[in-house]
Amino acid sequence: MDPAIFVRRNTAVERPPLVPEIRLHLASEVTPIWQATEDSLARGAVPPPFWAFAWAGGQALARYLLDRPEIAAGRSMLDFGSGSGLVAIAAAKAGARTVLAAEIDPFAAAAITANAALNDVVVAVTTADLIDAADSNCDIVTAGDVCYERETAERVVPWLRALAGNGCLVLLADPGRAYLPAGGLAERARYLVPTSREIEDRDARETVVWQVLPG
Repeated sequence: MDPAIFVRRNTAVERPPLVPEIRLHLASEVTPIWQATEDSLARGAVPPPFWAFAWAGGQALARYLLDRPEIAAGRSMLDFGSGSGLVAIAAAKAGARTVLAAEIDPFAAAAITANAALNDVVVAVTTADLIDAADSNCDIVTAGDVCYERETAERVVPWLRALAGNGCLVLLADPGRAYLPAGGLAERARYLVPTSREIEDRDARETVVWQVLPG
């Protein structure tokens, strides 16, 4: 199945509640798109559609960058685990010199490309697994909502700390996931992000934008 076709057929153009300036191809309901991916998963074609939702961490990071454009303006940025591309698009709108969205799911990569075009910004996309790369070659690295599983957090957080040690500004947004590290973080901003009961257990999640400190 062509990823770009799948994205168009299974989403609608919507605006995330905390970031109405940006339009995205999103799933209006979780069940139909999840069923579509499960049907295709049985044929080995489509990963779970995490890219089809504007998660709280991404919304908080996007809001933070749009409200403080001086952070991204003129700088190079990497958005890790980009999903829908929301944060990458916000960085481009804030005037980042270059924006690279990293997402290993090819369907997410297709969604990022479609969403960047929808918002008239330029975002490069890579499907390479960048974790453990010694140098991001970027001034800023962002990661939204990546501490939801122990295995993922144990891989990503040390890598982010290493990037911070190499001089990157590393921003991690988290809505209280179980595997957020207890230390080594400095709070930058805090938002109450409206969420959907389709993907969360409540109507809003308090979400913090943290600066990751060097390890």
